[in-house]
Amino acid sequence: MNLQELRYFVAVAETRHFGRAARACHVTQPTLSGQIRKLEEDLGVALFERTNKRVALTPAGEQALEHAKRALEEANLVRAVAQASRDPLAGPLRLGAIPTLAPYLMPLVLGPLRKSYPKLGIELWEDLTHTLLDLLRAHRLDAALIATATADPELTSVPLLVEPFLAALPHRHRLVSRRAIDERELADDLLVLADGHCLAVQTLSACGRKSPARSAFQAASLDTLLNLVAAGYGATLIPGLAAERLTGRNIVLRPLAGGAARTVRLASRRTFPRPEALRAIEKVVRAAISRRSDASRGFAYLAESEE
Repeated sequence: MNLQELRYFVAVAETRHFGRAARACHVTQPTLSGQIRKLEEDLGVALFERTNKRVALTPAGEQALEHAKRALEEANLVRAVAQASRDPLAGPLRLGAIPTLAPYLMPLVLGPLRKSYPKLGIELWEDLTHTLLDLLRAHRLDAALIATATADPELTSVPLLVEPFLAALPHRHRLVSRRAIDERELADDLLVLADGHCLAVQTLSACGRKSPARSAFQAASLDTLLNLVAAGYGATLIPGLAAERLTGRNIVLRPLAGGAARTVRLASRRTFPRPEALRAIEKVVRAAISRRSDASRGFAYLAESEE
């Protein structure tokens, strides 16, 4: 048994198809099938039940799969430790980011990261917070930019910046004449993102609600939510970094009297072997925020010790 055979085994188990698994592993199907048969012969059990229509794991295959994944993860850690000892600022770094942050923060930092650390290859993954944290625990991501705290003992997070929320109103909204909006005055016509987005929870909390006023209009993306606002269906709160993307829309932005904000954090595993790469990301993000002329909107970057 060797690591390559385990990789082929996991690929077939995840795709339930020998041809797709072979393409994912960049080998021919006969090569992959032969290695799977060799692994089964070495183990003395069948890992897959094969028919003309489908491929299914046998009970022994189900039990072996998690152990095979764990073995591959440990092997990856060995490679990562070796890479870190050579040059921790070289090689790929798998970085996750939540959907309400990635489109607005990453354009500010990817260029400076490439310029300052040309050997560091950022592989970006956008998803909801709970999925990113699961991928971190599974060693499929190295770090994630999130906007909530985590108490998971396997993970650690460093606060990077405080991002204020702004009220986003239709241009004929009853509150557009105000210089600042009391968050609670938005409660009755508040639009929020769908369940699973941390921004939805933060918006509801800031406006003193436990559920959205208009549940029929919950949106899956911030862009869709803002289209609803522009069409006059209600108001919402947006992260400050998203403000620059609203040019040309029938939306009026106002600061919040209560100063509602969120803290953006860089989360990672405590055992991640390349902390220097994480420090590089922190440095670039803080520099990008400090260069912005958004003091009036309340942006602040945080030192590592701040919460």
